[in-house]
Amino acid sequence: MALTRSVYNLLFKRTSTFAVTIMVGAVLFERVFDQGGDALYESINRGVSEIFKEHRYNYISLDSA
Repeated sequence: MALTRSVYNLLFKRTSTFAVTIMVGAVLFERVFDQGGDALYESINRGVSEIFKEHRYNYISLDSA
C-alpha cells in the first residue's frame, strides 16, 4: 500500500506532473514499440531484406526526373 501511495503522490497527484508522466510514457512507448516492430520485421524477413539491401540501388531510381 505504501508503494502505491508513494507513486500516486509522486506522479499522479498534481495535474501537471500527471500530464508530463503521460507524455514521457507515450514517447518511451513509441520508441520501444517502433524498435521492437523493426526488429520483428527484420527477423521475419531476414533472407529477403538482406538481398534487397545488397541490390536496392538496382530497384530504386536516384533520378528525380
